[in-house]
Amino acid sequence: MSTHKPIRKAVFPVAGLGTRFLPATKAIPKELLPIVDRPLIQYAVDEAREAGIEQMIFVTGRGKTAIVEHFDVAYELETTMEERGKDLGVLDSSRFTPGDIITVRQQVPMGLGHAIWCARAIVGDEPFAILLPDEMMVAHKGGTGCMAQMVEAYNEVGGNLISVLEVPHENVASYGVIDPGESSGALTEVNGLVEKPPVAEAPSNKIISGRYILQPEVMRTLETQGKGAGGEIQLTDAMARMIGNQAFHSVTFEGRRFDCGSKTGFVEATLALALERDDMGAEIRSIAERLLAE
Repeated sequence: MSTHKPIRKAVFPVAGLGTRFLPATKAIPKELLPIVDRPLIQYAVDEAREAGIEQMIFVTGRGKTAIVEHFDVAYELETTMEERGKDLGVLDSSRFTPGDIITVRQQVPMGLGHAIWCARAIVGDEPFAILLPDEMMVAHKGGTGCMAQMVEAYNEVGGNLISVLEVPHENVASYGVIDPGESSGALTEVNGLVEKPPVAEAPSNKIISGRYILQPEVMRTLETQGKGAGGEIQLTDAMARMIGNQAFHSVTFEGRRFDCGSKTGFVEATLALALERDDMGAEIRSIAERLLAE
């Protein structure tokens, strides 16, 4: 049995404007755009639930109330469906026990680090998870999700963890990468973090991939941290300051990542998941082959 404090809370930074998806996101939060038939945020929440996380903390901004409504009881819809004899099971994943969804407002867009800091009062003195919904992490068939893999590793080593993926070395300049220490299986010690290094100077090809388990001390670090790249308060800078003071590891995710913050990544994720569906995969494959032939 683990002697480390359990990971009960997860923070979802969802205050962004989604400008790369305009005009679709003018009135609809990017996080509610559907991958097949579930909104993007639902995949991240389901991943957290699979990992045993109980409380979901949404850091929202103006115009993002629909995200909370998605996880609320839709009384009129559910009553109408029930009267018509329709199965309500399709809504199960969007239902929560009262009190398990909490929102906090990021009033000024000052970066990811600032968004996380906005949740400090709710996180309190507990370790917590962070899931960036734009980074869609899909487990291999029969495997567990990224956060479940990280919680398993956390129960073993404690401290701070980040998820990483290996990419071709020539692509590292587009990502944050780790300076690795000793490795044991999927676990690697983190000696440092480097944001978008030149290929020749990159310490590894392990990129940071949007999932974190952090100790509450990161909030105190963010409290006094100045602005970094882009004039924003960067989470990466705060984590880098913690390395050497607390245990810090990466977990190489056994699964696939889709960058749903880009339009091409969003389409790729939609196509990949649709192809794997028993109810539509064969038809989608036939359509794709026809379109490619044309």
